[in-house]
Amino acid sequence: MDDSISGDARLALDLALTIRHDGHGGVADDLTDPAGLTAWVQAHPDALPGADRFVADPVTLTAVRDVRAAVRALFARAVRPGEPSPADATRLLPVPQAVERLNTAAALVPTVPVLGWAEDGDPVVRQEAVGADAPLPAVLARAAVTFLASPDRQRLRACHAPRCVRYFIKEHPRQEWCKPSCGNRARVARHHERHKKSA
Repeated sequence: MDDSISGDARLALDLALTIRHDGHGGVADDLTDPAGLTAWVQAHPDALPGADRFVADPVTLTAVRDVRAAVRALFARAVRPGEPSPADATRLLPVPQAVERLNTAAALVPTVPVLGWAEDGDPVVRQEAVGADAPLPAVLARAAVTFLASPDRQRLRACHAPRCVRYFIKEHPRQEWCKPSCGNRARVARHHERHKKSA
């Protein structure tokens, strides 16, 4: 993905992508235990403050998995009228419950508006946490809220290549899949389907 994607969009998408194809026709979950969450957070040092010192516990793992379930449900809502990821098709939270879960997690840390005004720019307001570091579920929920409320949401798609369960942000008009290998699998599957019908 290119640099035109905001940090919030990237973080929310990366969280959703911890559910992925396992390479054997099934679905893998990178966040099945605290060690998986620890590894995932430590792989995001630029997006998550203190990532290098983070060690997950079972309570944080459950809270992050709850945020992820809400994010994936809202991603499925965002890609309508298209179909959601096949991994989500039968186990999505209802949208009101997903919104409530995301808002509850985001509210774990109070924020205040902070004005910034560069010499050669317009005033910009950003929300900053009050007090101590925000808990991980709050950071992830806030990133998802910011992304889902941004114009980038309109570029969100579910990849429907065979065996793929990923969401992606469409970066050019002709992009249909999350990555080239998914495009290759989709073309091969279509080729086989055409030959099967003609046989």
